[in-house]
Amino acid sequence: MLDVTLLGCGGTMPLPNRWLTSLHVLYNGRGILIDCGEGTQIAMKETGVSAHTIDLILLTHFHGDHVMGLPGILMSMGMSGRTEPVTIVGPKNLHKVVPNLCVCAGIPFEVRMVELEEADYRFDFSEGSLLHIHAFAASHSVPTYGYSLELERLRKFDPERATSNNIPVKYWGRLQRNETVKDDRTVYTPDMVLGEKRKGIKVTYVTDTRPNERIRLSSRHSDLLVLEGMYGDDERLEAAKVKRHMIFSEAAEIASEGHSKELWLTHFSPSETHPEQYLDATRKIFEHTVCGKTGLHRTLNYTDEPYIEEPQEIPSPKAVPSIEPVHESEDDGSRVELIEEW
Repeated sequence: MLDVTLLGCGGTMPLPNRWLTSLHVLYNGRGILIDCGEGTQIAMKETGVSAHTIDLILLTHFHGDHVMGLPGILMSMGMSGRTEPVTIVGPKNLHKVVPNLCVCAGIPFEVRMVELEEADYRFDFSEGSLLHIHAFAASHSVPTYGYSLELERLRKFDPERATSNNIPVKYWGRLQRNETVKDDRTVYTPDMVLGEKRKGIKVTYVTDTRPNERIRLSSRHSDLLVLEGMYGDDERLEAAKVKRHMIFSEAAEIASEGHSKELWLTHFSPSETHPEQYLDATRKIFEHTVCGKTGLHRTLNYTDEPYIEEPQEIPSPKAVPSIEPVHESEDDGSRVELIEEW
């Protein structure tokens, strides 16, 4: 199960009752924050979202309307007594941007940073987690990434097959977790006890971008697709192209072509004071379109829909290696480096 809450849906500058871009995803009691614009803390208070449980922060890019809320969030997490590390993922130069943003924050816990430079990466929420994260390049005026969060559903375990194959009960749990088990004489594989693959849950978030093929491919079959709609009027398409943004109809086309279940529009221009006026036209392209607002929420559960194998039309994403913080140095006490180069 994933609980998804839109905290902010504004672009450029906050407006009364419209905070800047941010999305919160809750999984097994732990939080993931995607972007952190001004007003994110206020939106959390309004929606009952806790900052204390956030373990991972995913930043799409470093424009101010996506990161200016970060120092306050981290400081509040520290004031709440948090001592566990927090991991922040974002584009190249993350290790410079975050310390400069947070120089006055007084963060009492470790901040680990993962920089993305290539077009595609995959990593897990935590070691052995069923929640897999895919970061993929968008097309904005600065390096920008979208993120897909995919919650895997374990294949159904068949105890009768396990018994008929004489598999010791002590190995059943590992096999159900898709592990291969070897003992002194025999190799037991998951296919000996598991059924067909089952559909999981997928949430995709992309904002501040022109449409591109990587977005279309990476967002397919999303249960919830959160895309920017900078402008609602098709007549503002040229302005969107110049500023490297999307309009409502382009977002709806991506959702429709990719067979997503629901589309949330976000990152509205300050000039779009009533974005809902464009919904009727947008829903002619994709019926299940919703205008974002603070507190918009969905609880996504597993369903019995068939599993869909995605064709590999883009290069296989790189895996993010394990990371560890380095000790503080004189020139940059907050810097975190990777164990290996990408």
